[in-house]
Amino acid sequence: MADRPRCYVASPLGFNEAGAVYYREHYLPALARVVEPVDPWAQVAPSEVERAREQGTLRLLWLATGRRNLELIRSAPLLAAWLDGQEVDSGTATEIGYAAATGARCFGLRSDLRRTGEEQMAVNLQVEATIEASGGRVVESLDALVEALRAAVADGL
Repeated sequence: MADRPRCYVASPLGFNEAGAVYYREHYLPALARVVEPVDPWAQVAPSEVERAREQGTLRLLWLATGRRNLELIRSAPLLAAWLDGQEVDSGTATEIGYAAATGARCFGLRSDLRRTGEEQMAVNLQVEATIEASGGRVVESLDALVEALRAAVADGL
């Protein structure tokens, strides 16, 4: 996969079992067809969290995790963001802003039937404006996200 550009994968999908299964079995494999997914969820093992909890160092672990995620974002010229939910996840929104500020091209997937944000916007206007300002766009299906990433790679990002 060395010939494929790195793409940071921003999402809250690892916070629950159903999301994690979808993420591992469908979302990441689909993205891997065109990019090298950079998976922040693979950076911290559950055993590390439990150990930090027992030692009273959970805050330190979370801060280190956040710094590591920022390094991962800086290492990738692309970002794919999961935007479903009643509101866009605040961590995902932050990752989009940081990636766009570092020059990464950002894409978002909003397949949720519920509307959120301002009229005629897929999500919050600032999130969508940031994605578009980066040269990316918000799409409505996983297939469309893969195709948008494929086109970005073909265009040289």
